[in-house]
Amino acid sequence: MEKEVVRTNKNRELTELALLKAVDDLIEEDGFENLGINAVAAKAGLSKMLIYRYFESLDGLIVAYIERNDYWINLEPELPEVEHLGEFVKKLFRDQITMLRNSYTLRRLYRWELSAKNKVIKELRERREAKGIWLIDAVSRLTDWPKADIAVIATVLTSSITYLVMLEENCPVYNGFKLQSETGWEELEKGIDLLIDNWIKNYRNA
Repeated sequence: MEKEVVRTNKNRELTELALLKAVDDLIEEDGFENLGINAVAAKAGLSKMLIYRYFESLDGLIVAYIERNDYWINLEPELPEVEHLGEFVKKLFRDQITMLRNSYTLRRLYRWELSAKNKVIKELRERREAKGIWLIDAVSRLTDWPKADIAVIATVLTSSITYLVMLEENCPVYNGFKLQSETGWEELEKGIDLLIDNWIKNYRNA
């Protein structure tokens, strides 16, 4: 009986991975606009009923993809000593930039998420919010800095990065930064580093 349960769970895991890969492949090949239940099932070589069984709907499948690949939801950092906090925070934002710029599919699905409103999207946002609050609380405990101040810095930087990465494909320049150039992103990263350095310096001197 136990072996049968393990086999069943393994089959489900493989099926879900195949469907999620089909989502990725279809968006990479044809864009989000052509994504549909039938197309995903055909790409994966599976019955569309499995999408309904495991994800309930196409939206549920898309959300599952985002959950598996979302930078902040999947972040499990080991918090540094306070003297290394600056480099730790800089790396968080640099890694967010790298992850988003390297994932065409995720950028497309983030755009979709902005206009979607249903139960699975609500749950996705709650998970992302919970991870953000956890990180803000952790930095606040580590430094004794007010949560509200940390939250402002985190919100401005994370949302700006997400917006600029999604803008990159169709907007070559933003405030003089060349978004379609590695040089432009290097300049932005240096600017983010400077903001973080000044923020930490101000608190240490307060």
